[in-house]
Amino acid sequence: MLPAALRLGSSPKIAATLKNGRRYASRSLVLHVLTVPNEEIRIAFAVSKKVGNSVVRHKVTRKLRQCVAQNIGLIPPGVQIVVRALPESANLNFAQINEEFLATIKKIVS
Repeated sequence: MLPAALRLGSSPKIAATLKNGRRYASRSLVLHVLTVPNEEIRIAFAVSKKVGNSVVRHKVTRKLRQCVAQNIGLIPPGVQIVVRALPESANLNFAQINEEFLATIKKIVS
């Protein structure tokens, strides 16, 4: 589980990030990134019913949380990120999701 300090908790903030943030996509993930100066990194996850049933969605969310926890140092400060899982993510193992997450994060940094 992500520490509370890293969570983008409120719906208005998530909606603002989805609406106003830049999109960075891969085959199974879309990262919506909004830069907020002088703020900490904040992250939320969006896994819709298109990904699968409840068990599958929670499994994907756990994999994504672990990816973020392992790679938090690569995320630039002052950003809010909503990680949106696409239906393809249900078929990937942790290593594949982590690889796609890293490739997408590198797009943000460059």
